[in-house]
Amino acid sequence: MSKKTKLEDSTQMVNHDSGNQEETEKDEMALEMEHYQRIIRAFLHYRIHSLRRVNKARRYFASLSQEDQQLAPKFITKLDLIKMAVNVNYDFIRTILQRTQSLFLNSEIYQMDEASRTEVDSAGDDLHIYHKISAVPEFDMEKVQSTVKQFVRDWSKEGEKERNICYLPIINEILRLYPRNEIQPNNISILVPGAGLGRLAYEIVKLGYNCQGNEISLYMLITSNFILNNCNTAEQYMLYPWVHQYCNVPGFDDQVRSIKIPDIPPSDIPKDASFSMCAGDFLMVYNDPEWDSVATCFFIDTAHNIIAYIKKIYEILKPGGYWINFGPLLYHFADITGEQSLELSYEEVKIVIENVGFIYEKEEKGIMSGYTQDPNSLMTTLYHNIFFIVRKPMLH
Repeated sequence: MSKKTKLEDSTQMVNHDSGNQEETEKDEMALEMEHYQRIIRAFLHYRIHSLRRVNKARRYFASLSQEDQQLAPKFITKLDLIKMAVNVNYDFIRTILQRTQSLFLNSEIYQMDEASRTEVDSAGDDLHIYHKISAVPEFDMEKVQSTVKQFVRDWSKEGEKERNICYLPIINEILRLYPRNEIQPNNISILVPGAGLGRLAYEIVKLGYNCQGNEISLYMLITSNFILNNCNTAEQYMLYPWVHQYCNVPGFDDQVRSIKIPDIPPSDIPKDASFSMCAGDFLMVYNDPEWDSVATCFFIDTAHNIIAYIKKIYEILKPGGYWINFGPLLYHFADITGEQSLELSYEEVKIVIENVGFIYEKEEKGIMSGYTQDPNSLMTTLYHNIFFIVRKPMLH
């Protein structure tokens, strides 16, 4: 049975102080709208930003001597293929953005401005885009490109190896802790913070458990909403996820390899299972001990203060509930100017976990995986991940 994946916004779930409540809510809505418009503009800037890089390479190649150009006779052809791939990706991005108008329950906050809506609804050439969209920070464009690559990990056949390494251990532990032949799985509520494009949460729901994904990134929320609620058949869309990878490319065609998404139709889930996505800061959205299990994958190192994450997970678990974790300790804010970050070793993290009150049930170290890695690249990054299951004690 096809079901819409409900998306909730955290502003509906956070209480404000009385007195200045109305003014505070208006300010927060204005900030949310400003942030939303920034993300939309980044997506819309994708084509001109990507083609600017292609044109830079084309101009430099043209400045070489004829002798040098003749030594690399296929280079211009490759740039033409990259341009084609960028256009395909941009058409897909526009398709996604056309589905964002009722993204949140409080959708009046999240509406495109007139210029952005015009761009989504029209084909638009480079000049049109340039005039309609103001300058977009490079950081925002890197986020767009990484979101495109996230489709590989979560919703393509090519990402199956990464998913099996990172997601299957979590799924198998859920099946062990809550065997479906002994309990009603839809009586078990599982939270997946940092849900990304929603594949892990979807796999949990597909087994019959109730699951909510939580995500703060609008890049991920916009795209996960599209894939979960608007893709009804397998391999419905084509993407070129590696088109921005100009270095460490082994072969002529590797940069313009395509994938098809989704690898499976994400619209069919058990009719008696609840599946939702909640937008907002994990630390602010959740406060009550209502979850049987919290499953985190490549998430806990996204915190400014990892201790706050650990305490929050303990707080929101039911007595006897389990926290299942897989991932490294990259600490996303560690080297960002102006951002605070607490970087603990895993030994220190483990002490915090136990001091908060968790009891270790299982621990494995050194499980190697990539993250949105191009398997054909001449350079890869491998994480030596830590996998553990800890339990919140029962009340005495």
